[in-house]
Amino acid sequence: MWELMVKGGWIMWPILVCSVAAAILFLERVFHLHRAQIKQDDFLSGIYTIVNRGNTAEAVSICDQTPGPVAHIVRTGLLHSDEAPEELKQTIAKAGLGEIPRLEKNLGGLLTIAQISPLLGLMGTVIGLVKVFMAMEQAAPLAEIGDLSAGIWQALITTAFGIGIAIPSFAGYNFLLSRVETITLNMEYAAGEIYRFLVYDRVDGERTGDETL
Repeated sequence: MWELMVKGGWIMWPILVCSVAAAILFLERVFHLHRAQIKQDDFLSGIYTIVNRGNTAEAVSICDQTPGPVAHIVRTGLLHSDEAPEELKQTIAKAGLGEIPRLEKNLGGLLTIAQISPLLGLMGTVIGLVKVFMAMEQAAPLAEIGDLSAGIWQALITTAFGIGIAIPSFAGYNFLLSRVETITLNMEYAAGEIYRFLVYDRVDGERTGDETL
């Protein structure tokens, strides 16, 4: 591997940096999104039960201890449950919008790496070909393959490494994007459910459906 790095020239170092950065960004997002995705139906069911017993503070505490945007949205709804229905809906919606940038954090960086890695490889190819023609010019008219091999090696290696980094980076980006979309749908579902519960289905006496009519 080190021999390939040397033959690829200095352009291999930014390509290597891109590969390390892509791995770090991908693993960090995978871990974050894994923690952010919970079994929302079980979570909501437990919150409903606790709130219906009149213990909203305990429900808020459970939300604080549960990671992910769904728990944060539910917590926001519980803390603002005394608001009018329309205000409550807007508050919950704002909380959901605020969670999206956190979910999408670093995805742009991973996509950028996927886009610039093949360009770095292309730059290495151009530099390698320049070396080939310079060697041909200097050794003309008796240029040998050994005079040209360094530039050819650099052209091939940088192209291969650039594409080799871009493919998994782009695949990782799309995988993470699909996870974000799934969690976003879960957030929308949880927002609608907690709003319906607080406005219409709550039975602890603090708010009932009759009060909203």
